[in-house]
Amino acid sequence: MESTVRQILQNKGTQVWSVSPDATVMEALELMAEKDIGAVPVVKDGKLVGIFSERDYARQAVRQRETLNLLPVSTFMTTDVITVTPTQTVKDCMILMTARRIRHLPVIENESLVGIITIGDVVKTIISDQALLLEELEKYISGRYIR
Repeated sequence: MESTVRQILQNKGTQVWSVSPDATVMEALELMAEKDIGAVPVVKDGKLVGIFSERDYARQAVRQRETLNLLPVSTFMTTDVITVTPTQTVKDCMILMTARRIRHLPVIENESLVGIITIGDVVKTIISDQALLLEELEKYISGRYIR
């Protein structure tokens, strides 16, 4: 049985820190540093409108360092946000993250942001699934398999 995004969120929790499009870049960076997160969803009127990541900052903001306290995060955020639903598999997420070269996937259900998963969450789940599979195979081979 393949793991799903919903299972990751059940283990990880659904706490999501976000900023508004009008938050300054510095405010977003401070929140990311405080919460030790690599990206922050940008939410307006309860809807996901973008995502601001370390990568967005590194690629764009360094050019305008003196204005970080003035510019809104909407200046730098990614607006074409790749999202997943809770029913998608971890394998789907891994394929998306690899193909699109992204490390954060907001999780949307009924048009609402219900969580965010990272490449670390995906890798951890895949490793756990593989360990479980190996354990089941060992039980089967040794004759200790009980279903």
